[in-house]
Amino acid sequence: MATHFEMELDNLKSIIKKIGKLAEGQVSEAVKILLQEPEAAEGKIIKKTENKIDKLDVKIDEICQSIFALKQPVASDLRFIMSAMQISNEIERIGDLSISIVKKAKNIKEKHDLIVKFNIADISRQVELITAKTNICFAEQDGKATGEIFVLNKDIRNSCEDAIHDIINEMKVNSKAVVSGTNLVIVLKHLERISEHCTNIAEYVYFTVNAKIIKHDKFDDLRSED
Repeated sequence: MATHFEMELDNLKSIIKKIGKLAEGQVSEAVKILLQEPEAAEGKIIKKTENKIDKLDVKIDEICQSIFALKQPVASDLRFIMSAMQISNEIERIGDLSISIVKKAKNIKEKHDLIVKFNIADISRQVELITAKTNICFAEQDGKATGEIFVLNKDIRNSCEDAIHDIINEMKVNSKAVVSGTNLVIVLKHLERISEHCTNIAEYVYFTVNAKIIKHDKFDDLRSED
């Protein structure tokens, strides 16, 4: 029979999985709106989801504080609880960025042409993918999956940088593209940040499982040592 402490840990993991899926849904909704024409964009669902995430984030803090105060966890349980508080913050930021993408997407005129020209759809799908993979990584506590997430994050970062460079060049020669181009650059920065937050979560999972701190910006160095 599970102890009260084990039940609390299971509850904590369950809530994080829940807000992770909520945030994944927010990202998908933001991408959907981004790829639509401006008049089709709404974003009501994503705002309602944000309220749910905020409430669950508070619940996670309460559970973690209670465990720290009353249970004095050690070893892997302590690592999990420490990581849980950080992961919750990362997920909340993913939700905030998703809302920001929706707001900026509404201000991009001739959006379809820009999305096609600068490969925005593929980048957006990659961000959806890394969000889903990160949730699986946490749910399965799979430290090995972090490497795959690190590689995907690097691809997203490079793709965003290339697209931003091309958009800026477009704005230099086409003054009519300045307003929409600026908003699209901000959207790309938000997509890149979502990917970074996912990667941070993967780092915390790796720490929980392996009791080692690994940084994604040092991952190539680690691979070269293998």
